[in-house]
Amino acid sequence: MKKTTAANGKSATNGQPAMKLRLYVAGQTPKSMAALSNLKRICADHLNGKYELEVIDLIKDPQLAQGDQILAIPTLVRNLPVPIRKIIGDLSNVDSVLVGLDLRGADRKSQKNSAASGKAMGAGH
Repeated sequence: MKKTTAANGKSATNGQPAMKLRLYVAGQTPKSMAALSNLKRICADHLNGKYELEVIDLIKDPQLAQGDQILAIPTLVRNLPVPIRKIIGDLSNVDSVLVGLDLRGADRKSQKNSAASGKAMGAGH
């Protein structure tokens, strides 16, 4: 199964997606299905439709593992933006996935600024 869809389910040919993801799975195993479900939820919550997701079933197309040097499954590969990132597992730890996809950096900065502002306001009282 090699399936490519844009976030909205339509072809992403109008322009380059902000993030290009490839999820390598092994059939319909519980871990593979969990990884796909978790990834779809993360994309919906954090990528605002600016991604392209390709799911590759290595049971049907094992030769496709060589291109991204896949050694374990499920594995998520982020091809765009560079650098290429790989995350192995069922993607159930959302924080780890966000860090791996470089989506957590902006959130941490805003949280630090909020925390610093809160401390500054609390210190004056």
